[in-house]
Amino acid sequence: MPGKHTPTVLSIAGLDPYGGAGIVMDAKTIHALGGYALTAMTANTVQNSQGVKEMQPVDVDCLHRQLCALFDDVHIDAVKIGMLATDKIVDAVVDVLKTYCIDNVVLDPVLVSSSGHALLEDKAVEQMVKSLFPLCRLVTPNLDETNRLLNSRYSGSAKEVPKMADALFALGAKNILLKGGHTVEEDAVDSLFECDSITRFSTPRVNTAHTHGTGCVLSSAIAARLASGESLAQSVKEAKQFLYQKLLASESLSLSYTEPVATRKEAIF
Repeated sequence: MPGKHTPTVLSIAGLDPYGGAGIVMDAKTIHALGGYALTAMTANTVQNSQGVKEMQPVDVDCLHRQLCALFDDVHIDAVKIGMLATDKIVDAVVDVLKTYCIDNVVLDPVLVSSSGHALLEDKAVEQMVKSLFPLCRLVTPNLDETNRLLNSRYSGSAKEVPKMADALFALGAKNILLKGGHTVEEDAVDSLFECDSITRFSTPRVNTAHTHGTGCVLSSAIAARLASGESLAQSVKEAKQFLYQKLLASESLSLSYTEPVATRKEAIF
């Protein structure tokens, strides 16, 4: 006898062979929250725990066909978008989202890796803002990404956050989650701006080196909760708590490396 519907989430993102970010981490997160993950890779990377060394975008036509094949076959409840790499990939994703009219789209606007490697071409940033922002239910930039998008130098203080949100709304975002992981505030405060409300979610900062992929975890967890029928605010609340608990438990992860690196940023799963 058929059981309860399994929430489906499509991750459109890059491949991290180290497994700490991108579609691999998205799939781990979605399945941990009871959903079923489908994936479409936008770019292959050469990376490990020490950072991204190379990035190679996939064939755009193949990606477009792949996305259409998935949407033609499975009812997809939510989409999480991460690394997009090029303007042509942005265009392909926009075309598919318009064709299939997906409501629950969460965009993590990945621009640069934590090691400083560019993950989205400069000419593609404007295209993403112009064409993709209006199609997304939620955009989840961190402080660095916000400053890049706005050409600003905000520090992320509490008094600056509403100004940052207003500027992002002016770019066409429908709802915005300003993440507080990189700000000057004592706690990690994420601020959800909907059209008529502001909701803040705060957790203590966790002193850990296992921070690689936290943005991927948060955005894919939000998408997973939206796919389950939760409201936007409730989805963010549950995703934030999920990430916090994973960070608290992250020191239990012990991997063996060929050479110890003091500044290593490890995965949290």
